[in-house]
Amino acid sequence: MRQPIFALIPAMLMATACGQGSQPASNQAETQIKVTHPDQQRLHQLDAVNLAIGLKHAIYDAGYTCKRVTDAGFVGAYKNLEMWTAHCVYDKGASRDWAIFAGPDGSAQVRDCKDIPGTGLPDCAIKERPKGSFDPSK
Repeated sequence: MRQPIFALIPAMLMATACGQGSQPASNQAETQIKVTHPDQQRLHQLDAVNLAIGLKHAIYDAGYTCKRVTDAGFVGAYKNLEMWTAHCVYDKGASRDWAIFAGPDGSAQVRDCKDIPGTGLPDCAIKERPKGSFDPSK
Protein backbone atom coordinates (compact mmCIF):
# COMPACT_ATOMS: atom_id res chain seq x y z
CA MET A 1 0.00 0.00 0.00
CA ARG A 2 1.34 3.35 -0.96
CA GLN A 3 1.22 6.29 1.36
CA PRO A 4 0.24 9.63 -0.03
CA ILE A 5 3.04 12.23 -0.31
CA PHE A 6 1.35 14.39 2.33
CA ALA A 7 1.93 11.69 4.93
CA LEU A 8 5.70 11.97 4.42
CA ILE A 9 5.89 15.75 5.06
CA PRO A 10 5.71 15.51 8.90
CA ALA A 11 8.47 12.90 8.89
CA MET A 12 10.67 15.11 6.67
CA LEU A 13 10.08 18.13 8.92
CA MET A 14 11.06 16.16 12.00
CA ALA A 15 14.22 14.91 10.32
CA THR A 16 15.33 18.43 9.32
CA ALA A 17 14.56 19.78 12.79
CA CYS A 18 16.88 17.19 14.33
CA GLY A 19 19.77 18.38 12.20
CA GLN A 20 19.55 21.94 13.51
CA GLY A 21 21.14 20.97 16.79
CA SER A 22 24.47 20.36 15.02
CA GLN A 23 24.88 24.04 14.09
CA PRO A 24 26.88 26.15 16.57
CA ALA A 25 24.96 28.54 18.77
CA SER A 26 25.57 32.18 17.99
CA ASN A 27 26.56 32.95 21.57
CA GLN A 28 29.40 30.43 21.73
CA ALA A 29 32.90 31.93 22.00
CA GLU A 30 34.98 31.66 18.85
CA THR A 31 38.54 30.40 19.10
CA GLN A 32 40.99 33.17 18.23
CA ILE A 33 44.28 32.19 16.65
CA LYS A 34 47.12 34.69 16.88
CA VAL A 35 49.87 34.36 14.30
CA THR A 36 53.14 36.03 15.22
CA HIS A 37 56.53 36.50 13.64
CA PRO A 38 59.82 36.18 15.52
CA ASP A 39 60.58 39.81 14.63
CA GLN A 40 57.47 40.91 16.54
CA GLN A 41 58.73 39.08 19.62
CA ARG A 42 62.29 40.43 19.24
CA LEU A 43 61.08 44.03 19.29
CA HIS A 44 59.96 43.51 22.89
CA GLN A 45 63.48 42.39 23.86
CA LEU A 46 65.37 45.39 22.45
CA ASP A 47 66.82 48.16 24.57
CA ALA A 48 65.94 51.78 23.78
CA VAL A 49 68.79 52.47 21.33
CA ASN A 50 68.24 49.29 19.31
CA LEU A 51 64.45 49.75 19.29
CA ALA A 52 64.98 53.29 17.99
CA ILE A 53 67.20 51.92 15.20
CA GLY A 54 64.65 49.25 14.24
CA LEU A 55 61.69 51.64 14.19
CA LYS A 56 63.71 54.26 12.32
CA HIS A 57 64.50 51.65 9.63
CA ALA A 58 60.80 50.84 9.30
CA ILE A 59 59.99 54.56 8.92
CA TYR A 60 62.66 55.03 6.21
CA ASP A 61 61.63 51.82 4.41
CA ALA A 62 58.09 53.23 4.21
CA GLY A 63 59.44 56.33 2.44
CA TYR A 64 59.41 58.75 5.39
CA THR A 65 62.20 60.33 7.42
CA CYS A 66 63.18 60.42 11.06
CA LYS A 67 66.29 62.32 12.07
CA ARG A 68 66.43 61.10 15.69
CA VAL A 69 64.13 58.96 17.86
CA THR A 70 63.84 60.49 21.32
CA ASP A 71 61.04 58.28 22.66
CA ALA A 72 59.42 55.04 21.53
CA GLY A 73 57.54 52.06 22.84
CA PHE A 74 54.88 49.44 22.51
CA VAL A 75 51.29 50.67 22.19
CA GLY A 76 49.42 47.37 21.99
CA ALA A 77 47.98 44.76 19.67
CA TYR A 78 45.60 45.69 16.90
CA LYS A 79 44.06 42.65 15.20
CA ASN A 80 47.08 40.57 14.12
CA LEU A 81 49.47 43.55 14.21
CA GLU A 82 51.58 44.94 17.02
CA MET A 83 51.56 48.72 17.23
CA TRP A 84 54.63 50.72 18.21
CA THR A 85 55.14 54.48 18.38
CA ALA A 86 58.30 56.49 17.70
CA HIS A 87 58.74 60.20 18.49
CA CYS A 88 61.09 61.67 15.88
CA VAL A 89 62.86 65.01 16.23
CA TYR A 90 64.01 66.92 13.15
CA ASP A 91 66.03 70.10 12.54
CA LYS A 92 64.78 73.40 13.95
CA GLY A 93 62.81 71.68 16.73
CA ALA A 94 60.19 70.07 14.49
CA SER A 95 58.91 66.68 15.62
CA ARG A 96 56.53 64.00 14.47
CA ASP A 97 55.07 60.87 16.03
CA TRP A 98 54.86 57.73 13.93
CA ALA A 99 52.75 54.60 14.38
CA ILE A 100 54.55 51.47 13.24
CA PHE A 101 52.47 48.29 12.82
CA ALA A 102 54.55 45.10 12.85
CA GLY A 103 52.84 42.26 11.00
CA PRO A 104 52.98 38.50 11.51
CA ASP A 105 54.66 38.16 8.11
CA GLY A 106 57.63 40.36 9.10
CA SER A 107 56.19 43.42 7.36
CA ALA A 108 55.78 46.91 8.80
CA GLN A 109 53.18 49.56 8.04
CA VAL A 110 53.85 53.16 9.05
CA ARG A 111 51.28 55.92 9.68
CA ASP A 112 51.60 59.48 10.91
CA CYS A 113 50.04 59.57 14.39
CA LYS A 114 48.18 62.78 13.57
CA ASP A 115 46.18 60.78 10.98
CA ILE A 116 45.12 58.08 13.49
CA PRO A 117 42.19 59.75 15.36
CA GLY A 118 38.83 58.76 13.91
CA THR A 119 40.17 55.72 12.04
CA GLY A 120 39.40 53.14 14.71
CA LEU A 121 43.11 52.47 15.24
CA PRO A 122 44.52 52.76 18.77
CA ASP A 123 45.90 56.14 19.84
CA CYS A 124 49.67 56.56 19.71
CA ALA A 125 50.02 56.26 23.48
CA ILE A 126 53.01 54.24 24.67
CA LYS A 127 52.07 51.56 27.20
CA GLU A 128 55.46 49.83 27.50
CA ARG A 129 58.85 51.51 27.09
CA PRO A 130 62.12 49.64 26.52
CA LYS A 131 64.95 49.55 29.04
CA GLY A 132 67.72 52.11 28.73
CA SER A 133 68.00 55.55 27.21
CA PHE A 134 67.34 56.72 23.67
CA ASP A 135 70.50 58.83 23.90
CA PRO A 136 73.37 56.54 22.81
CA SER A 137 75.90 58.62 24.76
CA LYS A 138 74.28 57.63 28.08
